[in-house]
Amino acid sequence: MNQNLRKTAVWLPLVVAVALIAGMLLGKYLFSDRYDSATRAKLDAILSLVDDNYVDQVDIDSLLEVSIPDLLSHLDPHTTYIPAADLQQVNEDLGGSFSGVGIQFNMLGDTINVLEVIPGGPSEKVGIMAGDRIVAIDDSIAAGRQWPQSRVLKSLRGDRGSVVKVDVKRPGVKGLLTFEITRGDIPVNTVDAAYMINDTTGYIHINKFGANTFGEFITAAINLRATGARAFMIDLRGNGGGYMEPAVLIANEFLGAGQPIVAMRGRKDSNNAATVADGTGALRDCEVVILIDELSASASEILSGAIQDNDRGLVVGRRSFGKGLVQHQHELPDSSAVRLTVARYYTPSGRCIQKTYAPGVDYENDLNERYSHGEFYSADSIHLDRSLIFTTLHGREVYGGGGIMPDIFVPNDTSGITSWYLDVVNRGLFHKFTFTFTDANRARLSQARTPEELLEIIPSDGVLLSEFVQYTMREGVPVRMGYINQSRDLIVDNLKALITRNMLGTEAYYQVFNDTDPTVGEALDALGRGEASFPLTPDESPE
Repeated sequence: MNQNLRKTAVWLPLVVAVALIAGMLLGKYLFSDRYDSATRAKLDAILSLVDDNYVDQVDIDSLLEVSIPDLLSHLDPHTTYIPAADLQQVNEDLGGSFSGVGIQFNMLGDTINVLEVIPGGPSEKVGIMAGDRIVAIDDSIAAGRQWPQSRVLKSLRGDRGSVVKVDVKRPGVKGLLTFEITRGDIPVNTVDAAYMINDTTGYIHINKFGANTFGEFITAAINLRATGARAFMIDLRGNGGGYMEPAVLIANEFLGAGQPIVAMRGRKDSNNAATVADGTGALRDCEVVILIDELSASASEILSGAIQDNDRGLVVGRRSFGKGLVQHQHELPDSSAVRLTVARYYTPSGRCIQKTYAPGVDYENDLNERYSHGEFYSADSIHLDRSLIFTTLHGREVYGGGGIMPDIFVPNDTSGITSWYLDVVNRGLFHKFTFTFTDANRARLSQARTPEELLEIIPSDGVLLSEFVQYTMREGVPVRMGYINQSRDLIVDNLKALITRNMLGTEAYYQVFNDTDPTVGEALDALGRGEASFPLTPDESPE
């Protein structure tokens, strides 16, 4: 028998059996009051039989780790098992802070590139700079090893006060620079851009909803109001959600007293709840536009749905993801955890945010299905369930069936996307070139303090495009001038935005990128036409 088949024949029945046992054990831990002593004794007996008598030596704990995720996947797409080794990092990603070195980085090929150094953080204090390449961490060579991002994070994060040594290659400096960084508390920033996009509109980009999101948002909003903001554009594109509470608190800032925000409905009464605004919001007299796309999910959809269903503002972009399941995290005795779905989210009009995951539905492939149906490019291609019509506060029709359909649809602009463009994107050449360009011109580019000043220093569009095309040639991409000319504007806009980020940070990136972004443009036009001016309630006006 083929050796691989033999292994499968030996282990597959055991894995299936242990998956069933895992399910029963999971139920035992989470709902112990529903299992009597006979059931517990049976579980113990089965495990003892496997452990004592199975033909091969079995690591029961390892089998459970493999089996539990598969078992939970049959419940719904978002109930998940978190191994003990991953739980801390998973919680840190949404928590208020973690202990680390204070940099933002990305992996280009096999190199750790420092994108930003957090002001006042441990790395800035020892002299780490944006543009540095980390080649070794605690004497372990990192460059050229194809480290996954998870390993880099695990190596750089650690207990507060502990020390990590990094060897850095800095452009223009011979040899390696060695730094010893004392780890400290690093805030998890979820608002990564907040600026005046015109004389009266404040733009705020939220990348996820974490423990500090509301505080970050309201601080940014108050500062923008002091600068003259009378309207807000909240960009939730690509925001996969997180905690519900910050989304509810942000919605509360715009809504009048008693207006519904979100409802949860589950099988148990304890998981049923409805949240309404308390009327104390500081932004009740401001216009608001929410930007969403197909990757906006969960808490992003709660905020978007509350604004839309109360006719409080406009939603602009493309239909959101459709994740409206409420998870509660239960920690297990071994410090692993299960995030178990206990309810569904409903918008104020009664729409269920969650799209279907019924048997026979290819849930994981939904976005590809939307793409193939043309939904990203034409509102007429969107498959709306016309049996699920709901009405907003003032009687506008909105559709259920999963996700939030925007008031103003903005198609994905593919006019500049060619096979040549996709080739250089897939090879990571935009990021590689802009790092190289920034390194070669850092002294001159460092004279700029604002995106506007930096764009004056960056070469003309023609020169920048020519340098990039020459770079792609050296990287093995054939020149195809017809496609390059077709993609010209898209190429140049991306290059300018990335160079700006390398020099001035993420907020500056959005300031440049948004200048030519069609969704932002549509939102600004709608604000200019007064289309986002909805009353708070039929009989209430702000103080």
